[in-house]
Amino acid sequence: MSLLVPLETAPSFDAKESVAAPDRLVEGSPSFKTWELDTALAEAAKWGKIRTGVWEATAGKTISIKGETFEFCHILSGKCEIAEDGGDTHVFSAGDNFVMKPGFVGTWKTLETLKKIFVIAS
Repeated sequence: MSLLVPLETAPSFDAKESVAAPDRLVEGSPSFKTWELDTALAEAAKWGKIRTGVWEATAGKTISIKGETFEFCHILSGKCEIAEDGGDTHVFSAGDNFVMKPGFVGTWKTLETLKKIFVIAS
């Protein structure tokens, strides 16, 4: 097993497809595709699992609740608006990066079909 994992932004295997959970849907009918590229255990840290992959979403608005999850995102294409409950609203597009820390609660509105690289620690 290699400890260096190149991240393909256009994976050649089929994505896991899903839709927004009814209790998280705010508007529209967004659909999601996830290509999980790597999973690693992080037993030495407080995180149990680190997942890396590519995620795509179509237009719509959902409630985002991170719980105890930490997520780094790099936007490859598209545009979204993320509003933190009681906080600021940010618009992100291709080339932008951001972190959603544990405890984050807010809304994620995909304005244009969006594709991102993610690293999630949970």
